[in-house]
Amino acid sequence: MSTFTTTPQLAARFGRNTFVIRSETPLAEDQMRRAAPSIFAEGKHSSRSERYTYIPTIEVLRGLRHEGFEPFMVCQSKSRIEGKTEFTKHMIRLRHAGQVNTRPEANEIILINSHDGASSYQMLAGQFRFVCCNGLVVGDVSSDIRLPHKGNIRDEVIEGAFRVLEDFEAVEASADAMKALRLQPEEERAFATAALALRYGERVEGQPPAPVSAEQLIEARRPEDLGHSLWTTFQRVQENTMKGGQPGRGANGRRLHTRPVASIDRSVGLNRALWVLAEEMRRLKA
Repeated sequence: MSTFTTTPQLAARFGRNTFVIRSETPLAEDQMRRAAPSIFAEGKHSSRSERYTYIPTIEVLRGLRHEGFEPFMVCQSKSRIEGKTEFTKHMIRLRHAGQVNTRPEANEIILINSHDGASSYQMLAGQFRFVCCNGLVVGDVSSDIRLPHKGNIRDEVIEGAFRVLEDFEAVEASADAMKALRLQPEEERAFATAALALRYGERVEGQPPAPVSAEQLIEARRPEDLGHSLWTTFQRVQENTMKGGQPGRGANGRRLHTRPVASIDRSVGLNRALWVLAEEMRRLKA
């Protein structure tokens, strides 16, 4: 993994094929360029047809900054194809002025794009937990914004960012409801068991078990995550699932440590699925 950061304690963990940087303060363009050069691509990849409209991410980002949105994390995928890394999928997590250093969580807008046809412009709602330096992706309580590479969409991206911003009231209400809901030990194990299936797939008879157990996913990494609310259970399971680092055994029985989730797509998809799982648990308990 290649990691660049001005604040080492906030270095996010992705896989070997992803560059990433996160900072406690808004990132400058030269910092972003080191970790995610595809943000600054000067054109589309040669594989794209004439119908594909190149919209530079950096110009959209500058427009968002003018409206009060600042980037605090960027990452991008690498490519094995020579010369393609400068165009690959990238992700930016932004916060709006007034929500920059709110504690214990900060609302974030997640912008995803590429210049090689791998992604439309996407905007999602997210939250950043300061205690564990972990970025969440909201499930189904917020709108997704997806814009194809057609026409001049810079203004549409900025408008979409404000639409996501409006959804944060519902996001915060969902989180507050999870914090107020207590789980029984068997309910915590059920939540972790479902998360285990999301991460490693359903295990059928004859298949080796997942490398770690549901009980391991519930383990707390710090005192702040102790407790039996749905929120603290969700946070422990989410961090252990996404960041890895837990001792386990592979299919051949060898000892190992679980790996962090390795790609932008997998990170966003699994993160969202875990939020939806927590929301379903909340509805069932309610």
